[in-house]
Amino acid sequence: MPSLSPLSDVAAAYAPRLAEFAFEPGFVAAVDQHVAALRERIGADGPELVPGPPDHELLSDYALGFLDALAESDWDEPPGYDYAVCRLTAICWLVHRYDLLGSAERDAGPDPHLDRDPDPDPDPDPDLDLDLDAD
Repeated sequence: MPSLSPLSDVAAAYAPRLAEFAFEPGFVAAVDQHVAALRERIGADGPELVPGPPDHELLSDYALGFLDALAESDWDEPPGYDYAVCRLTAICWLVHRYDLLGSAERDAGPDPHLDRDPDPDPDPDPDLDLDLDAD
């Protein structure tokens, strides 16, 4: 059953893709580029050295429009990754990076990936260190 939030749907569906960062450097680079494009598109890049979190509502609206366009084109998720997988994974990464779902919505979701605690000391690197195994 789809949730009311497109961000919840994208985060639940694409959180498993974040694990691929450990062994797919090309995928990491592609997602990094999509994150940068999203920041620019929704105005989350700003003049600061460290980019701030994207606006929840703007990212949600973008995700909804992107998902609608994919549905209209009868897109099916391919093995590996394509433009759409990279864009959706970038949205998922932003949601997780900035805890855009909040603990109440995350705890209510069925996806166990959403039940983990957010990083208490997020990496302020504006170049987006997407290496999740650096701990």
